[in-house]
Amino acid sequence: MPLVLPLLLSLTGLLLACAFGFTAWQAARIERRFPNIGDLTDIGGYRLNALHVPEGPASDLPPIVFIHGASGNLRDQEAAFLAPLKDRAELLFVDRPGHGYSERGGKANATPDGQAAAIARLMEKRGIERAIIVGHSFGGAIAASLALFHPDKVIGTLFLAPATHPWPGGIDWHYRLASTPVLGWLFSHTLVMPAGLAIMDKATRGVFFPNPRRDSYLEEGAPALVLRPATFRHNARDVASLLAYVTRTAPRYREIGSPAVIVTGDSDPVVLANIHSTGLKRDLARSELVWVKGLGHKPDYMATDLAIAAIEKLAGRERNLDTMARQVEERIAAENAVR
Repeated sequence: MPLVLPLLLSLTGLLLACAFGFTAWQAARIERRFPNIGDLTDIGGYRLNALHVPEGPASDLPPIVFIHGASGNLRDQEAAFLAPLKDRAELLFVDRPGHGYSERGGKANATPDGQAAAIARLMEKRGIERAIIVGHSFGGAIAASLALFHPDKVIGTLFLAPATHPWPGGIDWHYRLASTPVLGWLFSHTLVMPAGLAIMDKATRGVFFPNPRRDSYLEEGAPALVLRPATFRHNARDVASLLAYVTRTAPRYREIGSPAVIVTGDSDPVVLANIHSTGLKRDLARSELVWVKGLGHKPDYMATDLAIAAIEKLAGRERNLDTMARQVEERIAAENAVR
């Protein structure tokens, strides 16, 4: 009997050592598989990472800044928008603070206004005075904060399936656990990596549902980068603090004077469009809400042409976004019919 406790402690220590070792090994493999494709810029005590693409000789649009959502990185938006927009505008695909290859910075970067301020400083460092801001999902809250607190930086804002308003209920348990001081650190260094790798395919398909996920998305979007322990915890803290942030900030959206387009689907399983997107339409005086029937949480991939038309409209072009939305609906319905 006296030997039982030491044996249990030894076994526990061995299991933890194996888990830590597996996580470190896989994190290194993920970084080799998805190396940094951007450049780090010091914005005042820490560095933000971004892929900065200069405008081409035939550029016809103002600069565009892309802000990814939760669990993402700059590759997520780069894979959707770089090819169709290259040479048309100066493009800045940002790793949000603590995501991808960006450093976290101070405590202020745990909320969207802090991250918006960081991106505003990055724009200045990169010589971008004003831009059209594109924010997907969680990035929508940051895009709204840029328009609210840094209006001089914003020509207009494109919100794609945004998360911007208070919602009923809470968040998934793993976000809350990972954001706690001690247990969160242990959880992120032991269980997250093996569990995340096991469910990555299913989880990413769930984000796209009811639309099909692009087969190449796991390579193009590099979602596995979020499984690295520090990144996972930063992501968890972002999500855990979002509800309190939008609860106190959303009432101020009425102060935003720049134009906005909101593109959202009626079948989004991740963000409640009838709360967030309709809330933005209600609160932003110069906004247009474009509904797409059958569209899930990834209009950046499933309705890329519509999103680009919205960017063009924010740049001052005449575009009938409702007509384009109906075309997207027809394509989605046709794809569903053959699945």
